Amino acid sequence: MRKRTSSSTSQSKYPFLTAHSEGVLIRVRLQPRSSRNQVEGVHEGSLKIRLTAPPVEGEANRSLIEFLSDITGLRKSAFSISSGHKSRDKSVLASGAAIGDMEKVFSEILP
Repeated sequence: MRKRTSSSTSQSKYPFLTAHSEGVLIRVRLQPRSSRNQVEGVHEGSLKIRLTAPPVEGEANRSLIEFLSDITGLRKSAFSISSGHKSRDKSVLASGAAIGDMEKVFSEILP
């Protein structure tokens, strides 16, 4: 059994997950107006997500939070967009989440 160093507790095997004092930060590359809602994979260190919602009046942001809630099992109120409100590249905070739990969720989704 390998001993974990203190730096590995905040790092994840997924480049888009980062431990945060309040939970886990998820870096997302969003593609709105897609044909369906899905996780596309990892794109340049971010989780690429396609959503059917248009990027109008925060609709894509609301859909992103709902989609992340559905795939992780966390309540919608646990998610907040910490940066990138009007950008395709976003940071989403999953409050109260553990990085190990998020890794498990994404290991079942990603190849």
